[in-house]
Amino acid sequence: MSAAEGPLVVGVDTSTQSTKALVVDAATGRVVASGQAPHTVSSGAGRESDPRQWWDALGEALAQCGDAAREAAAVSVGGQQHGLVTLDGQGEPVRPALLWNDVRSAPQARRLIEELGGAKAWAERTGSVPSASFTVTKWAWLTEHEPDAARAVKAVRLPHDYLTERLTGEGTTDRGDVSGTGWWASGTEAYDEDILARVGLDPALLPRVVRPGEVAGTVRDGHSLPFAKGTLVAAGTGDNAAAALGLGLRPGVPVMSLGTSGTVYAVSQRRPADPTGTVAGFADARGDWLPLACTLNCTLAVDRVAALLNLDREAVEPGTGVTLLPFLDGERTPNLPHSSGLLHGLRHDTTAGQLLQAAYDGAVHSLLGALDLVLDADADPSAPLLLIGGGARGAAWQQTVRRLSGRPVQIPEARELVALGAAAQAAGLLTGEDAAAVARRWNTAAGPVLDAVERDGATLERITGVLSDAAPLLEPDASSR
Repeated sequence: MSAAEGPLVVGVDTSTQSTKALVVDAATGRVVASGQAPHTVSSGAGRESDPRQWWDALGEALAQCGDAAREAAAVSVGGQQHGLVTLDGQGEPVRPALLWNDVRSAPQARRLIEELGGAKAWAERTGSVPSASFTVTKWAWLTEHEPDAARAVKAVRLPHDYLTERLTGEGTTDRGDVSGTGWWASGTEAYDEDILARVGLDPALLPRVVRPGEVAGTVRDGHSLPFAKGTLVAAGTGDNAAAALGLGLRPGVPVMSLGTSGTVYAVSQRRPADPTGTVAGFADARGDWLPLACTLNCTLAVDRVAALLNLDREAVEPGTGVTLLPFLDGERTPNLPHSSGLLHGLRHDTTAGQLLQAAYDGAVHSLLGALDLVLDADADPSAPLLLIGGGARGAAWQQTVRRLSGRPVQIPEARELVALGAAAQAAGLLTGEDAAAVARRWNTAAGPVLDAVERDGATLERITGVLSDAAPLLEPDASSR
């Protein structure tokens, strides 16, 4: 390893299926070491993980970084949003964490929306209309279905909070991640005690919200990680807010992230409040806002379709008549938590490659449908769409996004933007800089720009029509469940 120009920092991404760690030179943004380790997610009706696996995976990822991790002067954790981590008095999990893509709390989401005066009231109060992904609905589900477990809970945390607390010994979170719980009021930037009372959650069980740029704590004794006692620990944040930091994102620049879930978002200086619930009015990790729309089915769903067809994921063929809605895990955008995949327009001459292309089209259609709602009205419609996440490197994803958006598409060369954004946040503690400014200094968004092509409006209209006509099949009346 060549000598670093500045102090070293560690950025962590604890995602749905793995934990990644980057050791980064704070002066240049050069990644000097990296590591990654998997963790498991349950299958079936729920999506759960044991938080202790995240800690073990973090240790393994840091071990892969070697001596570089031991030299780090600061660390920050970015993590999957919304997950409900319940701890006992000793800081041990009461039960596995309920993850963002666990949709069992859809009935609780509907009930909470009605009890608090409807979707508009929720949007004005918290910035978002809660869906089954939100933490508040998961807590309501837990109190109904596992009351003994709920009574045993002495602390409630989000995934990134859990790892940060194990590092520092202090219960903290940040505005970016807490804005996805449903119990944080975006207008006052404080916990909403009325909502907490409605779901029977004592505010004393929640972490302190650390301000942007504030130190969350220092690494304590008694852990197995390579950090020295006293190493600075940043607030951390949710994965999308961390990726926004990692890109050094300025207001009005659109981002599409293609991962297990798909997201579209942009930084805004206006507090969002979408009464339709399509756009979540999240805070960012800096003091601005991050209006965002999220789908549950993205790369994993399309890869599953490719596997069913025994095709490589790039083996797409153009087609004009077949529609595939890849809602394999229910869906959040559109809000169809009990839906499943739907195929329409199949004919004798339909090829497997055309079916695969239709899966890509269906996944991207859901994201593009929300993009205009995410962007402020004065945003430049010709600005390149930043394409990130695991799918962004795939030619089929790139061409589908270009064809259906009609926008130029930029592919940042930097990898692991969530961990890189966490590293920028850690670096900001050392230099006193805004974390997004650190990332811009590192030039993290640099990458090739693919020219715009003519927008394929016919395909978008066809998918919209099928989605509308199939609504009774995709989401049966709730009273029948």
